[in-house]
This record gives sequence, structure tokens and C-alpha cells, in this order.
Amino acid sequence: MLVLETLFKLSYGMCILSSKEDGNINGCIVNTVFQLTPDPPMVAVSVNKQCLTHQFISSSRIFAVSILSEAAPIPFIGRFGFRSGRDINKFKEVKYRLGATGAPIVLDNAVAFLEAELTQSIDVGSHTL
Repeated sequence: MLVLETLFKLSYGMCILSSKEDGNINGCIVNTVFQLTPDPPMVAVSVNKQCLTHQFISSSRIFAVSILSEAAPIPFIGRFGFRSGRDINKFKEVKYRLGATGAPIVLDNAVAFLEAELTQSIDVGSHTL
């Protein structure tokens, strides 16, 4: 089995990674969010450098992760995963609120969320961790 085919068999949860920049908000689908340390609580997220959300996080240094329900409909996931925030307002007609950091927290189809401030980033080629 090819390595890439093997990687597709790994189980991931779907999340919406979101941030803000200059009063604008955006979000994208990510499937790599994991705990690094419990105390202090730290997480790592992998985000594609081409995503507008990557730009917003790099600029504002804040983000939210909305953890999606297994029942989240494909069109909803597609809104955040198959389109660019440069072309559409991904939050139009989506229930959300701004968190303590100012990052948008998606309420539709989400079972939980977290907010964070960026403390460190690692360049991993096409993505940043």
C-alpha cells in the first residue's frame, strides 16, 4: 500500500479553524488538531499556507477551533473546506460568536470549541504547525 493511501486511513476529527484580521473573519476545515501539553494547556494545528485563515492567524496570532459533530452535513463542511474566503464570506448565514480573543467560534454543527493564542509556529513545507 502506498504511504499516501495509508495516511488516508488514519482517523481524524473535522474542525473549523478560524481567525480574524483587521475586522475580517475567516475559517477553514482542518483535520489535524492535537493536544501538546495539559499544563499549560497547549494544542497544535496544521494549516495550509495558501489558506486565508493562515494569513489571519499569522497576523493576529489568535485562533479558535470549532470541533464539528459527526453529523455535520457535507454542504456545511464544503462551505469551509472547498471554497476560499478570498471569494466568499464563509460566515454568511452561519451561526457564530466572537470569543474572548476575538476569533470567531462556529456554533452551527459544533460540539465544542477552544480558543488560543499563537505561541510558536513551525514551517513544515506546504503547511505551518
